[in-house]
Order: sequence, then C-alpha cells, then structure tokens
Amino acid sequence: MKKHLLIGVCALGLVYSCATNPLTGKKSLNFVSNSELFPSSFQQYGTFLKENKVITGTADARRVETVGMRIKAAAEKYLTYLGQSQYLSDYRWEYKLIDSKEVNAWCMPGGKIVVYSGILPITKDDAGLATVMGHEVSHALANHGAQRMSAAQLQQLGAVGVAVATGSQSAEKQQMWQQYYGLGSQVGVMLPFSRSHESEADKIGLTLMAIAGYNPDDAVIFWQRMAAQSAGQAPPEFMSTHPSDATRIANLKALIPEAKATAAKVGVIYR
Repeated sequence: MKKHLLIGVCALGLVYSCATNPLTGKKSLNFVSNSELFPSSFQQYGTFLKENKVITGTADARRVETVGMRIKAAAEKYLTYLGQSQYLSDYRWEYKLIDSKEVNAWCMPGGKIVVYSGILPITKDDAGLATVMGHEVSHALANHGAQRMSAAQLQQLGAVGVAVATGSQSAEKQQMWQQYYGLGSQVGVMLPFSRSHESEADKIGLTLMAIAGYNPDDAVIFWQRMAAQSAGQAPPEFMSTHPSDATRIANLKALIPEAKATAAKVGVIYR
C-alpha cells in the first residue's frame, strides 16, 4: 500500500511539475520555482564575488559588460517576439570578469554571469565572447539548473526504490543492485540529460548572438579554437556531460541558417 501511495504521489508530482519553456518549446521537469531558486542564486553569486578577484576598469572588463548587455537586450527582444515579455521580470542581470587561468564561464539562475580571464585568449574578439555568454545565458533562460536539481531528486528517489525492491536480499546483492542503478542512471540518463542541455544552450545561444548583431558563423570558429585547445583530451562523449567537439561543431553548422532566419524575423539581417 505504501509503495503504491509513493508511486501515486510521484506521478502526480511529475504531472504538475512539467511546464513548457518558451525558448525550447518543450515541457521540462522542474520541481524548483524561480522564487525559490533566484534568491539562493543571487546570494551565492555575491559570496563568489567576495571570495574571488573581480577585474574592473580594464578593456577586457568593459568588453564583458558590453557584450553581456547586448546578449541581455537580445534575450529581451527575442522573448518579446515570442509573446513572453514578462519572462525576465525577476532576472537581475550582472556581468563580471574574474581573474583566473581557468578556461570557463557560467551564468547562474536569474542572470548572474561570470567570465574567467583564462577563456579570453580563446574567445579573442566580441563575437567569440558573445558565443560563450550567449551559451551560458541560455542555460539560465531554459531553466537548466532547476531541471538538473529536479533530475537529481528523481535519481535519489530511484535509489530509494531500488533499496525497497531489494530489501529482502543479502547486503552484498543490495550493494550490487545499487551500483548497477548508479552506473545505469548516470550513463543512461543523467549524462545524456546534461548533453541535451548543452545542445539546447548552443541552439538558443546561437540565436541570441545573432539577434545581438554578432554573426553566428563566428560561433563555429570559436568552438574550433576550443577543440584545438583541448587537444583531444576530452573523455568519450557517452561518458561526458558535454557533446564532443565534433558533434557540437556539426550541430552548430546545421543550426546557423535557422538562427539567422529567426534573427531576421526579429529585425536583424545578415548578408
């Protein structure tokens, strides 16, 4: 009886936690509302800035700010075009350059963006930086952080289910089934889930940079530089949270015409 009740509650939760994202057009699993997520995100961002060296007053810092503002404006323009002008009402945009050799950038839920100085030699120019910032902002716009949290909760719930189902077996077999479940859910569900988020962010980001006035063809050039920088050191795609460089570049090339067409509908024309 308890097992059936648990299944019923979970099923009901799944039904009521699926909402259509205006940017992806897909129903997404999300147990965490922005009203819960954003305050925590903003607090964590503030703590991060206090604990790291923020670069200000330099040409690079101004470039991060300028490109960030253009990506923000593109997101607002795109969502207005989609009839979702209120979607960003709770966002509190901020763009900071951090002194670090790490080749990375990220955007927290609610529009809090960090670019590490270590990625600038690879971005090289405004279009390269727009590729990175458009991609990271797209993770936030598509609510990928909340979806990952929700998926992790379901993964934990599944582990509880395995424990209940194998409770009458020996300790060794229970451990074996948990290991099988952990590996299977990670490789078969969580990693593909993460890779799908990366591909979604690539697609949305390509559109944002196009609407912001940057040529989306330059996104391919940036990722080719990233591929050269990694020098083939990435793990096999099926074991990674990200698509392989070859897959990503091929996908971007296929998506460029659509990004340009969408930008044209919003009012930006590429010759």
